[in-house]
Amino acid sequence: MRAETRRSLKQDQFSRVTLDAAENAVHWTVEHQSKLIVAAIVVVVVLAAVLGGWYYLGQQDQKASVELSQAIRTLETPLRPEGMPAQPDSPSFASAKERATAAHQQFQAIFDKYSHTHSGDIARYFLGLTSADLGDNAAAERELRAVASLHNDDLSALARFALASVYRNTNRNREAVDLYKKLIDKPATTVSKVSAQLELAATYQADQQPLEAKRIYEQVQKENPNSEAAQLAASKLQEIK
Repeated sequence: MRAETRRSLKQDQFSRVTLDAAENAVHWTVEHQSKLIVAAIVVVVVLAAVLGGWYYLGQQDQKASVELSQAIRTLETPLRPEGMPAQPDSPSFASAKERATAAHQQFQAIFDKYSHTHSGDIARYFLGLTSADLGDNAAAERELRAVASLHNDDLSALARFALASVYRNTNRNREAVDLYKKLIDKPATTVSKVSAQLELAATYQADQQPLEAKRIYEQVQKENPNSEAAQLAASKLQEIK
């Protein structure tokens, strides 16, 4: 009984760490809304992969999570300045496209081998992100839509959040708006209501609907006083004026 209690406490503690990391990821995406791949989300999915292995103790998922961590490290590998040669003892990439291509291949291999695991689902999410980063919006939409349909609320929310950005980048703002509204109505640990609100307002602003954007920004200020989100909303309201 004591061993079971200790195990439960460890799981609860790990869950709290995961939630904190997810919240940090949301703040990062608010500040860098034009980017789909964010370093903070990397932390979230690595923790989620480990958490999946913790609960299910599946050997395949554990193997997949190790490979997933390696692929994620590829995404975190720095880019070297133009004209600088590669250093054998310091991994780097010459361009963001080269890095995304290498990571995409790794995520594809993980999904091909472990598609039935939680880590495989996360790899598919990253397939969507790297596809978008490489300009393959059709593939990005396909992979992200598949992940968005999963019965994992946190991962599904991340996929829908990223999918909305793909829609915006392909001039499908109406579909992006629909996704943001659904995320606002049903926020998740990984995508908060305020994150979806800010992205919705930015979509309205880009779509030449300043009154709608203003209404959302003012709502963010009212619901989140003295917060970074409120400060960002105030800055955006100045742009509208």
